[in-house]
Amino acid sequence: MIKQTTLAAPAETSGTGLHTAVTVHLRLLPAPPDTGYVFVRTDLGGFEIPATVESVAHCSYATTLMRTGVMLSTVEHLLAALRGALIDNAYIEVDNLELPIMDGSSEAFTEMIERAGIVEQSLVRRALLVRERVSVEQGNRRIQVEPAETFEIDCMIDFPHPLIGRQHLSVEMSNGAFGREISPARTFGFTEEIEALRRANLIRGGSLDNAIVLTPEGMLNETGLRFPDEFVRHKILDIVGDLALLGMPIMGRV
Repeated sequence: MIKQTTLAAPAETSGTGLHTAVTVHLRLLPAPPDTGYVFVRTDLGGFEIPATVESVAHCSYATTLMRTGVMLSTVEHLLAALRGALIDNAYIEVDNLELPIMDGSSEAFTEMIERAGIVEQSLVRRALLVRERVSVEQGNRRIQVEPAETFEIDCMIDFPHPLIGRQHLSVEMSNGAFGREISPARTFGFTEEIEALRRANLIRGGSLDNAIVLTPEGMLNETGLRFPDEFVRHKILDIVGDLALLGMPIMGRV
């Protein structure tokens, strides 16, 4: 039987919020078995927001959680790092209404977890076993889950851009695959969307240091891509983070 896990020690970092442009301090702490992931707003007297499906407020441009009117935004990259590292339980202290964007990927969070270490706990890990195929479509987007012996994600994206086009990748989330193959992939956006997003008071903390910015012909970032298919890898990262809100790992193919 596989046991639950938590962090062996606290770990902390700080960075800028993508949409608020405010400096945010973040601290990961060990948590007892069956806690799951719980965000703690230290700026609001330790107000707790469980990272669950029931807490989701909206998913437009960032996954935002809310409990009794208190919100917390841009949680998906950290949740992806926790789930990708097979952490089951953690308290996540944050002193503002948004998590830091870091470099636009999960890599900094993955490194935090590696520094803190992982320990087994006394209780057995529960998992969501997929027994039959379920599919949902909305416009030109579709997500499907079907039975499998491990947690796998098979993702295809198609953007009319010379650096993206159609990209497809299938990853089995085991043996450190998330940290190697998915965690370093950065978020991306298009120059033609930037002004509208800023008018909506979004991406005020966005820069070439925390996102891939695409022009109609190429990209503004001089550092280049980390993977030729970095875009589909980041979409997988976001999927892992959002599925972490289920409260347990999935045994199935998404």
